[in-house]
Amino acid sequence: MKRIILPFLAVVSLTACTSATQPQYNEPLIQPPIIDELSREKHSGLKRVVAIGRFSDETKRGQSIFVDNNNNRLGKQASDILSSRLTASNKFILLERSDIALLEAEKHAQTEKVGADYMIVGSVSEFGRETESEVGIFSRNKIQKASATVNIRLIDVKTSQVIYSEEASGSATAEANQVFGVGQTAAYNSALDDRAISAAISKLVGNVMNNLMDMPWQSYLLSHENGTFVISGGQSQGLEAGLKLNVYKPGKKVKNPQTGMLIELPGEVVGQLQVTQTIGSGESEISTAKLVSGDIVLKKLNDYRIREI
Repeated sequence: MKRIILPFLAVVSLTACTSATQPQYNEPLIQPPIIDELSREKHSGLKRVVAIGRFSDETKRGQSIFVDNNNNRLGKQASDILSSRLTASNKFILLERSDIALLEAEKHAQTEKVGADYMIVGSVSEFGRETESEVGIFSRNKIQKASATVNIRLIDVKTSQVIYSEEASGSATAEANQVFGVGQTAAYNSALDDRAISAAISKLVGNVMNNLMDMPWQSYLLSHENGTFVISGGQSQGLEAGLKLNVYKPGKKVKNPQTGMLIELPGEVVGQLQVTQTIGSGESEISTAKLVSGDIVLKKLNDYRIREI
């Protein structure tokens, strides 16, 4: 009887120790509870208007002959994750832009609509999955791993110049163990794809936010009539009656012979406006303001920028 019971107890003991580890992935720099807290917090400054272009899928999967031009699931997913993280910070107004070619349209649209000063574009440059199996005498361990690399670029819409770029990678794993055929089995885990991309974006979002906040908030003079100026931007950006704004005259642009790029020399503050009313909503928001100090040449309204004090 002992010869039968002892091996049976050994099998039961080994089986009881079998477990599957929970899926593991890179911890995001901004945890969900912090994002929720940022969403409830009222941002005291003016919100930057940022356009997000659709990310491209530059992986071998995206270049397959079996995938058409519209099947850009990985790129759309990366774009949506970044957009939701930036929106949750309550510091930005996000505009959807489906084509990078809109950069040219944005350059010349400042006097016709509320455009974005900065656009974020990017790509999923690497994406892959692998499955490993560790087989012992009495056990089997199956490990699934997904990894992704995301590249982003922050572009100044007016100059089309890349002012910031970064690359980050993320991964997610899950495993299941069996002993004597007893334990958990693991089928294809598609959630690992999402977690790997989310982990990569989480590494980037903090630096993207810091770079955007370092850029000055600015608006544009649209028209003037009977002593009242009309500027782009409105309530959703944080403008309200009584708020004072600087009237900024950009410096002269000179061409850098080394790079061929135009460089804007330092400008100067030439006056102050005070907001009297906000009108409209969405991308059609405008505000009216009166000049409280300084001087503005009415024939050169397009030469000025409105900036936060």
